[in-house]
Amino acid sequence: MEAFVPKKQHLREALLFCFNLKKTAAESHRLLVEAYGEHALSEPSCREWFRRFKSGDFSVEDKERPGQPKKFEDEELEELVDQDPCQTLQELSESLNVDKSTVSRRLHSIGLVQKLGNWLPHELTERAIANRLTMSELLLQRQKRKSFLHRIITGDEKWIYYDNPKRLKGWVQPGEPGPLSPKRNIHCSKVMLCIWWDQKGIVYYELLQPGTTINAQLYKEQLTQLSLELQHKRPEYAKRHEKVIFQHDNARPHVAKPVKETLETLGWDVLPHPPYSPDIAPSDYHLFRSMQSALTGEKFTSCADIKNWLDNWIASKTTEFFYSGIHSLPERWSKVITFEGNYFE
Repeated sequence: MEAFVPKKQHLREALLFCFNLKKTAAESHRLLVEAYGEHALSEPSCREWFRRFKSGDFSVEDKERPGQPKKFEDEELEELVDQDPCQTLQELSESLNVDKSTVSRRLHSIGLVQKLGNWLPHELTERAIANRLTMSELLLQRQKRKSFLHRIITGDEKWIYYDNPKRLKGWVQPGEPGPLSPKRNIHCSKVMLCIWWDQKGIVYYELLQPGTTINAQLYKEQLTQLSLELQHKRPEYAKRHEKVIFQHDNARPHVAKPVKETLETLGWDVLPHPPYSPDIAPSDYHLFRSMQSALTGEKFTSCADIKNWLDNWIASKTTEFFYSGIHSLPERWSKVITFEGNYFE
């Protein structure tokens, strides 16, 4: 049988009993120790309660001290956090009329921690949110009517830096700063990668010469070369008599009139893509994210080094990697709908 562990209320009532028996505070303390051992009240506490009893105050409840923070329920705190999770401890403590340390303890007890928010790709306007929602709904409905993911060719551009410093981690004492990691030099050399891929793998890529910028004429030439690569690497498109479904973002060179004319000539079906939506662009959320992780810590001395690294990285990726990047699109369109057009990551 488990030993009885008295609560404060029990101990104070026992003291009141002793007081009515005309015991002294010291005698009462000894009796409590004899009965409850380490759980007994301290002798100074017993004397303090006896002073209250002698003054005619026989309540055994705690009295609120001047300035003592009021008690609050966790539900109040959770409701405030639900309304605005970005409130500071100071703001929460003022709303609840308690001190910051109390709020901090209660947040910890209900399993909440404070984290830095992620940077958003763009501050969405109401119109942009509506576009994201409408397009995602239409694309999801289209996919449900007839699957078209196997026909998607997608592409984008990415800077690859010669120097890709790694942020160091280390074991330190509490309160000590972590290891220092040098930032990348803002003037570090870099090259522009232009890459296109589908559910089977990379179809074509280019590393632009330093100083070269993407404009409508260059992008038009790249699409023509991409078409030739498709004929060679994906001959099944010609056999199926199905249009290529081309997915790219709304960067200015991508939507220029000469580019649109080239796409019409190629007979490709351009997949609608809402502006400012990297979270539903496969190159951004899948290919480049994985590539950037692999680039961490790499240093290159020439464009040839970068090309060699890229070829090895591409060769290391399985067909399943590219397949999952394309076929996760419906799930992401669904998330846009769930989040009512807002960013979901």
